[in-house]
Amino acid sequence: MCQLDVIDASAMEALGRKLASFCHPGSKLFLQGELGAGKTTLIRGFLNGLGYQGIVKSPTYTLVEPYQINHLEIFHFDLYRLNDPEELESLGIRDYFTGEGICLVEWPENGAAFLGTPDIHIHIQYQADQRKVLLEAKTPSGKDIIRSF
Repeated sequence: MCQLDVIDASAMEALGRKLASFCHPGSKLFLQGELGAGKTTLIRGFLNGLGYQGIVKSPTYTLVEPYQINHLEIFHFDLYRLNDPEELESLGIRDYFTGEGICLVEWPENGAAFLGTPDIHIHIQYQADQRKVLLEAKTPSGKDIIRSF
């Protein structure tokens, strides 16, 4: 487990960039926190850290936004508006979690058991003007990532 204080949006992006440098194909990260806590900002930094230069927006209505960066697939999920976890079946959720791409999931609690266990569960909480970020390893791979981090 790793706990960090993040002072602003640019620091949240820097955290995402650093985290990206230790992840590998098959990594699965869940991001949990209130609206506006910084989940998408962290993901923007993560994608930038892998070399993506375009606009990163939360796929609130489409549920998933795929990215192809240097022969690596990254899938950004936002399950905020998911009405029923069963909807993930029609989306073909299992196809995304094949171990070949990196999956970043906002609002994983809305996907319930369809998502499985993440390598790292990222909890973001408001703390005055800052954010408290807790990186919690859930698998041996997640422990390796946090140890390297």
